[in-house]
Amino acid sequence: MHPNQRASLHQQQRVRSRAANSDSYTFFNLLTGPEFLDQVEALLPEHRERLFPPTETLSMFLAQALAADRSCQKAVDDAAIKRLMGGLPLTSTCTGAYCRARQRLPMEMVSTLACHTGRLMAEQTPESWHWRGRPVRLVDGATATLPDTPANQESYPQPRSQKPGLGFPLCRLVSIICLASGVVLDTAVGPCRGKGSDEQTLLRSMLDTLNADDVLLGDAFYATYFLFCALQEKGVDGVFEQQGARRRSTDFRLGQRLGQRDHLIELNKPKKKPDWMSCEAYDQAPDTLTVRELYVGGKILVTTLLCPKQTSKGALKALYRDRWHVELDLRNIKTTLGMEVLSCRTPAMVEKEIWIYLLAYNLIRLLMAQAAALADIMPRQLSFKHTLQLWIAWCQVGDGSYNDSKLAGLFILIAQQQVGKRPGRVEPRAVKRRPKPFPLLTKQRDAARAEIRKNSHPKKLK
Repeated sequence: MHPNQRASLHQQQRVRSRAANSDSYTFFNLLTGPEFLDQVEALLPEHRERLFPPTETLSMFLAQALAADRSCQKAVDDAAIKRLMGGLPLTSTCTGAYCRARQRLPMEMVSTLACHTGRLMAEQTPESWHWRGRPVRLVDGATATLPDTPANQESYPQPRSQKPGLGFPLCRLVSIICLASGVVLDTAVGPCRGKGSDEQTLLRSMLDTLNADDVLLGDAFYATYFLFCALQEKGVDGVFEQQGARRRSTDFRLGQRLGQRDHLIELNKPKKKPDWMSCEAYDQAPDTLTVRELYVGGKILVTTLLCPKQTSKGALKALYRDRWHVELDLRNIKTTLGMEVLSCRTPAMVEKEIWIYLLAYNLIRLLMAQAAALADIMPRQLSFKHTLQLWIAWCQVGDGSYNDSKLAGLFILIAQQQVGKRPGRVEPRAVKRRPKPFPLLTKQRDAARAEIRKNSHPKKLK
């Protein structure tokens, strides 16, 4: 027998033996446990019996986020077929009733369920999955484009570099993600232009998500004096890449030397109060702050983990390399799930659609965490897309019922495909496949149509 086949067989036996234990489905049971069901019940709005009650609407909305065809027509058609196969009366396949049901779905219900799922998973995460026994939280930002409607343009204006009528509204998201499980703990949404649209502002609105003893890991956008102060007040340590302006002036001959290119420095409070900060908060902030600067892995890191004996340069280098997982997580949300281009035409529905995607993402991460726990591996070793494909197939062929044997088989399939170890991987940010030779639209669509009617289409490009 080939060694890979032998290892796969041993893993299947391990999953089945652990699944035989009634307490083995630690993560999967979160969805059927009393705490989650009570949360759902408490968030349900007052409603009368309709074709699409809130729970059914939420289920269909989630299915849209997971499907390749995310149109409302596809969701309504699927619901009509299920009713037909279940022997229920036929219904109209018009999308109006479903769209109105989505609008009635409370924003608080969707966002709270997404964050609640993430919190439950974080609480159940084994200590062995943490970094040196401490929970690590990743932070990073991303953008998504919206349909070009007047309402979306007003709330999420397009970039100034684009002419009116030629661009798309753009929103910014900043997410706090668990390094161990990959689950989204919280997300803040805002515009990409105007006051309060930067990543720092969005992160500050979510600091209550962090708990004492957490470690916050982020890139150079977050290495600011007042964020370090806020983290220190909460008992949270931060590890960030040094900001560009300060990186150029770093001098390791200054401060308290800890080792080669490793020292403690004292930062002074900025003399000018930031616009977002109240005078009281500015006065209460400490006048100085001691942080650690070190050069490792080709980067200058700045952290509040000050002791080199407790946290070596090698440990910080390995930790900061794991920051790349947040890029992959956001790519899974935007590209694999399809949140990069949203479809709702009003700001309220846009934000609701974002939270639906995040809830769907967390549910897939829950399946991955359960499979990893049974297979005795780390969740980061499993493929998100593979798990998504299996879950979609499971929902398509299943009748809604399952038993322990079927669940064990599902988790065995999820654990079979593991992602490769590719440390230091570098890829060009370029596209090999050439686009179709169509020119860019450089005028408003109505004007372009009028020109075509007058002069017909231009000659094809050679």
